[in-house]
Amino acid sequence: MTDTLTFTPQRTALLLMDLQAGILGLLSDPSELVQRAKQAREAAVAAGIQVVYVRVAFTEEDYKGISEYNKTFAPAAEHHLFAEGSPETVIAPEVQPGPQDKIITKTRTGAFSTTHLDDFLRERGIDTIVLAGVSTTGVILSTVRDAADRDYRVIVLSDVCADPDTTAHHTLLESVFPSQADLLDGKSFADSLVAGPAEGAGPAL
Repeated sequence: MTDTLTFTPQRTALLLMDLQAGILGLLSDPSELVQRAKQAREAAVAAGIQVVYVRVAFTEEDYKGISEYNKTFAPAAEHHLFAEGSPETVIAPEVQPGPQDKIITKTRTGAFSTTHLDDFLRERGIDTIVLAGVSTTGVILSTVRDAADRDYRVIVLSDVCADPDTTAHHTLLESVFPSQADLLDGKSFADSLVAGPAEGAGPAL
């Protein structure tokens, strides 16, 4: 795990992903994770970093567009899970978005799929994304892979993501993510922002 990284705030975004009731409820106790996400957001906002919330929710039209072959989302369409406006889609109250934050709604696993996230980031000159949320085997994994293929500099906040499958969570952090992302814990992320950016920091090398 990387202990020290530097960030250029105007070229960095913190993505808080799927921190909503229906997904946090898969964890035995999400309270500590939510608090760490809150602290990461507060540090990002104080440093002038763009915060982006990524959430999953479906309209009636969205349900119609889900193939019966989609093992993850066909059951959601069949049972109308995560319907827009339902309690399942509500972001945790401890980490509610502020007026300066961007909220992006997706209808598949990854943050880039079915969204305009890539356009939003590139229009602002953002080339570094810091990932946090639930679950590690879901939105984190899909977004790491997709972002790396799009040539973003990717950082995963190791203790600000979680998964019901703790074995898979640790395997991804230790054996899979390091090939495409840097890992940093939430406190080190906050501390690096207080220390300030180094000259030229931000882009992938």
